[in-house]
Amino acid sequence: MQPFADAATQLCPYCGEEVEVDVDSLGASAESYVEDCPVCCRPWQVRVTRDDDGASVFLGRDDD
Repeated sequence: MQPFADAATQLCPYCGEEVEVDVDSLGASAESYVEDCPVCCRPWQVRVTRDDDGASVFLGRDDD
């Protein structure tokens, strides 16, 4: 059985720590949502895009 989510390694835009974001490989071609950093607890704006090559993740500051 395949996992439902893949882990994407990113840097927190606030504290700079390396973090893993769980991303579903299937879903809409683009989505965004807010998630808190597990290290500094500040809110990220998570943007996910999906294409034939898989999912891409971008973390932005929620206060931008």
